[in-house]
Amino acid sequence: MKYIESIREGERISGIYLCKQRQSAVTKNGKSYENLILQDKTGVVDAKIWDPNSQGIDDFEALDYIDIMAEATSFQGALQLNVKRVRKAREGEYNPADYLPVSERDIEEMYHELMGYANQVQEPHLRALLKSLFVDDAEFIKGFKFHSAAKTVHHSFVGGLLEHTLNVTKLCEYYVQNYTYLNRDLLYTAAMCHDIGKVYELSEFPENDYTDEGQLLGHIAMGSEMIAGRASQIPGFPKKLENELKHCILAHHGELEYGSPKKPALAEAMALNLADNTDAKMETLKEIFKSAGTNMGWLGYNRLFESNLRKTEV
Repeated sequence: MKYIESIREGERISGIYLCKQRQSAVTKNGKSYENLILQDKTGVVDAKIWDPNSQGIDDFEALDYIDIMAEATSFQGALQLNVKRVRKAREGEYNPADYLPVSERDIEEMYHELMGYANQVQEPHLRALLKSLFVDDAEFIKGFKFHSAAKTVHHSFVGGLLEHTLNVTKLCEYYVQNYTYLNRDLLYTAAMCHDIGKVYELSEFPENDYTDEGQLLGHIAMGSEMIAGRASQIPGFPKKLENELKHCILAHHGELEYGSPKKPALAEAMALNLADNTDAKMETLKEIFKSAGTNMGWLGYNRLFESNLRKTEV
């Protein structure tokens, strides 16, 4: 098996991959074909079955492990596999651990580092809220460590939610040190909690897809509800402080068109938005450049960044 990150245009590929998604489509000429997204622990790749009724294309479903023969091509600057033969793999022919993308960093070390920031929070109600989530709730902790931070855009790997949360909190540490009017306890708590709703917005791997609750509510509203629920269980939690924390959660995407029901009205909410946006975009660039391999040329127009992208020498 050749890992996805090492596949190059022009190669003939054979091996077993996780079929993350499968969708039927029709060309402009009315010919049916299949859109696939294949995954292993190094990433995902688009694939096409241009003749799904041909001999050698066996039955399979999304989330099946499939054994394929394919040609690696390029479409609009991105790698694509043209699948010629496919069959559903049998148990024992693959190791599921090879197909789950995992953070390059040690999950337990990251969690220990995040708890170091939680221990710096002195305000007793915020400290109790963090403890109820990140110390006392074993089910939440397991999901928080295992979940991704997004379905596809950034940190879409096991441990991605934890890694993103830690990075955002570390950026907030920089803001606190340089802008002393910021409320450190509020900002650290908001940074650690800003994406807690994703534990329930997204399903676990290998699906890593939106749940019904996630589709209906989204992680921002869900996170705010979680904060309200935890605060109600902590005696004497100040309503003003609860609302400030919820505001940071509700405003952390910064703009209404980006999914935030509120724009930042507090300095801490603004700082959180900047930290969240910085880490999301820098990780997205990292993943784009990684998928480009040794290509040091222009990578083509990227819709997210609204720009043609290129790596620099490091």
